[in-house]
Amino acid sequence: MNRAVLALALGLSAGLALNAPLAFGAVTEAQVQQLLDRIDAQDKRIAELEKSARQQAAAPAPAPAPVVAVAAPVPAPSVPSPAAWADKISIQGDLRYRFEQINQEISADRNRQRLRARAVIIAKPQDDLQIGFGLSTSQGDDPISQNQTIGNNGAPSDLYLNLAYFNWTALPGLNVTGGQFKNFLYRPGNQALLWDNDWNPQGLGATYTKGPLFANVIGTWLDSDSAGTKEFTYGGQLGAAVDLREGVKLTGGVGYFHFDTQGKGVFYGNDTAFFGNSFDGLTDTYLFNYDELEVFAQLGFKLAGLPVAVYGDYVKNTDADKYDTGWAAGVSVGAAKAKGTWQASAGYQALDPDAVFGALTDSDFGGGGTDNEGVVLRGAYALSDRVNVAFGYFINTIDQDVGTEQDYDRLQLDLNFTY
Repeated sequence: MNRAVLALALGLSAGLALNAPLAFGAVTEAQVQQLLDRIDAQDKRIAELEKSARQQAAAPAPAPAPVVAVAAPVPAPSVPSPAAWADKISIQGDLRYRFEQINQEISADRNRQRLRARAVIIAKPQDDLQIGFGLSTSQGDDPISQNQTIGNNGAPSDLYLNLAYFNWTALPGLNVTGGQFKNFLYRPGNQALLWDNDWNPQGLGATYTKGPLFANVIGTWLDSDSAGTKEFTYGGQLGAAVDLREGVKLTGGVGYFHFDTQGKGVFYGNDTAFFGNSFDGLTDTYLFNYDELEVFAQLGFKLAGLPVAVYGDYVKNTDADKYDTGWAAGVSVGAAKAKGTWQASAGYQALDPDAVFGALTDSDFGGGGTDNEGVVLRGAYALSDRVNVAFGYFINTIDQDVGTEQDYDRLQLDLNFTY
């Protein structure tokens, strides 16, 4: 409010107050003085308010608060998670402790403790490609045995590279493999008439399945160095796995394998290690090639809830003129996989000296090689999902066609661990 207007209003108030006695009676001096004191206090208060208003008007306007730019978050560098690594890399393997007893008619009995340890690293850099790298024990780099006899004052066991392969899914149903790989050829009853269980081929191979049909093709080097006895072996199988009815499957087929060995020396071991095959004693060379024609079948079904397999395998070397056939047949019941499960099998095998290439057939039956026949009994019981106890008992006759016929028995007691 303007000060002059306020003073005028106060003067009019005072005049009215002074003339009030005409209407209300006389006013004392003390009342007049009290009114004057109030007017003076109001003047001082008005003066203070006007001064404060002038100071606020003269003060500079406050600067606006600075705007701080917030940087966008920088993404962390991409680091593969442990889960992603585990999806691409796996480790598998097993350990076997074995007691073995061999009774041969014209030789002293033999007892020994043996170990077999295997481990393989498997990588899957992409969905259609697998790469494997494996190590195993072995005795004297034997291609068909990965056992190591315990002893030699506790000296370390030999360790060898026994797997180094790729497996590529080239097309749906078609897999191509190369390097040194597990033997993928079909073996009815998992028997070893043509191929020992521990043999890992070196070369190239392929498998193809379409519906019930399957085909296996393999090419493997017995010796790839032209400075040695160069030999490339090849062959394959054609077959079908047909469901006859629910829970009953029949698998059958034929195979052919060629070994160009005639006139060549051995590919492993000493100069006379022909493993029962016929050879020229003057030149230490094979007398025949091994053109092995195979026919195989297996019938699988369940009996009292247990898996059962009945199998047969027949082979003939079409290049030899005698002692040229071999066969195996047997039955297995159960599967010692989960804790408390068991399995048992019985088989019979007869193998002429030149029926198959002896260096790759079963190394346990009849002591290995050809020219043998007899029975093999097996059994196993699973103590847990990863541990089982097993036995194998071979009741064989050896050297029955060439040499001095004799009995050969072998007992194997195993404790097996897998991971």
